[in-house]
Amino acid sequence: MEHAEPIVYRYRWAVLVVFALLNIMLQVHWVAFAPITKEAAAFYGVEPLSIAFLALLFLLLYVVAGLPASYVLDTFGLRWGIGLGAVLMATCGVVKGIWPSNYTAIVVAQTGLALAQPFILNAYTRLSSQWFPAREHATATGLAALSQYVGFIVAMGLTPPLLHALGMGGMLQVYGAATVVSVAAFLLVFREHPPTPPSHFDEDPRLGVWAGVKHIFRQPQMVLLLYIFLIGIGVFNALSTWIEEILAPRGFTAAQAGVAGAVMMAGGILGALVVPPLSDRIGRRVPFLVGCTALAVPGLAGFTFVTGFAALLVASFVLGFAILSAGPIGFEYGAELAHPAPESTSQGLLMIGGQISGIVFIFGMDALRQGTGTMTPFLVGFIVLTLLNALLGLRLREVHTD
Repeated sequence: MEHAEPIVYRYRWAVLVVFALLNIMLQVHWVAFAPITKEAAAFYGVEPLSIAFLALLFLLLYVVAGLPASYVLDTFGLRWGIGLGAVLMATCGVVKGIWPSNYTAIVVAQTGLALAQPFILNAYTRLSSQWFPAREHATATGLAALSQYVGFIVAMGLTPPLLHALGMGGMLQVYGAATVVSVAAFLLVFREHPPTPPSHFDEDPRLGVWAGVKHIFRQPQMVLLLYIFLIGIGVFNALSTWIEEILAPRGFTAAQAGVAGAVMMAGGILGALVVPPLSDRIGRRVPFLVGCTALAVPGLAGFTFVTGFAALLVASFVLGFAILSAGPIGFEYGAELAHPAPESTSQGLLMIGGQISGIVFIFGMDALRQGTGTMTPFLVGFIVLTLLNALLGLRLREVHTD
């Protein structure tokens, strides 16, 4: 029996836009305190590590909630799964605005936001598969990731001036209101799937979540990709958490750290706009994944050693372009490698590995910092691991889909 010709619906872009709005606000809540670590520590009367803990919660709880969130997404669908995370986001964003001076309330709210996170992040590749044709999968996944980078830019670039203009309470209230608006837009616009599948590939039945996990770990190529993500995401999580503390010993201010973080995300945005569409056009993933990982090495070296602000911005841009454009390519490649495992499961496992390593890296950087506060020895280790990642990527093999 012949399949009917797939239909691609324009409404897919509306679905992607409201999903992107949610993702932006999720990332804002994740890293909002990173560029103001010292100010926030003084405001709440805690140590800098207690402020870093507010971001670390997202890594810790992802490890616990990542696979259950994938189960919900794959069993009950995107609208219910993402919607659950969205409502939790709105509630916790409001809580932070109501009790902005209470550190305990902030921790509780961050915990709820961290639990909402995997319901959003694990949906990238499944949303792409359900709404977009196979020739646009990497593009759609890249645009979903791009919204994540926009959220980082907002947090890194806007938080310091908002704090100085409105105070801690005003800043958190602005972010809480923006979260409610994004959740309302999602609930009004988002649909589970189009009337018909966008490609024949996406009509194939999927394994259950736990069967999918077993299937993934039986594939050597997928295990290798999991290791590459373990290092790549872990390095990025550590850098974004400690960015002010990394740069302060070299004389950079909190405002400059915020700008460097924003420029890093700007590089990621350009990468997400350029690299995944090129991958879709050429029909290959591995060269782009390996090339971006290799490009991260000089970017990371500059981020580690430069002392001038202009040079720091160049290094930050290169690093962001490399690491953050590799992410969506890797997610889509992982979904193709893992097929017929559910997309949310393969993406969730890739993310969980990076969150675990991020936790180890963050605590290690704090424990092993030198007397001057510098974290350079750990950053040198990141350079070596990233170079190893690029070499290991040469062992990956292409997956071809119709």
